[in-house]
Amino acid sequence: MEGGAPVRVVLADDEHLVRTALRAVLGAEPGIEVVGEATDGSEALTLVAQLRPDVVLMDVRMPAVDGIRATERILATAGEAAPRILVLTTFENDSYVYDALRAGARGFLLKRTTTAELLAALRLVAHGDSLLFPEKVRALAARHAPAGAPGPLTARLTEREGEVLRLLARGMTNAEIAEATGTGRATAKSHVAAVLGKLGARDRTQAVILAYEHGFVRPG
Repeated sequence: MEGGAPVRVVLADDEHLVRTALRAVLGAEPGIEVVGEATDGSEALTLVAQLRPDVVLMDVRMPAVDGIRATERILATAGEAAPRILVLTTFENDSYVYDALRAGARGFLLKRTTTAELLAALRLVAHGDSLLFPEKVRALAARHAPAGAPGPLTARLTEREGEVLRLLARGMTNAEIAEATGTGRATAKSHVAAVLGKLGARDRTQAVILAYEHGFVRPG
């Protein structure tokens, strides 16, 4: 996606009616273009390679290759050209959603979401942000992440980076992190980038999930 180019979207869902409804909603919106539809994760992989979309709206429960495996494979094979993946789910507490976020999906939407929320979410992730991070992702991590002692992954962080990771887990923006740490926004942004780099995380959501899994952040 460059300049004023439309956000190019691939739909991946095994339910025809869901895809039809999504195409109708998105097709009526200026600046968004549905470029392909997949009925399972295998087809999604093929379409991503052929069409190079900006965003994939990915159902998690599909036959053959499910949304989790498809997310893993897309992000592993597409490299810098990988699309942002936004998971669609029926149940908010679905462990599949946690696994998809862990694999690198940028966020998730419930299928009962409003049109306005869907459109806002697509634009948000298309521009590189994570979606619905502070409360819902934190709740998923608290439910599904194994409880363990702090591991070697988070031990790589400096004291300030550890502080920043805890603030990320509270859902703070760069501006809020800057205020909480008494630094400038550019410095806060630099610390966040350092945290993501040391954890090998694609975005804030994945960083917080890793923080829970390695016992660095505890539920509650």
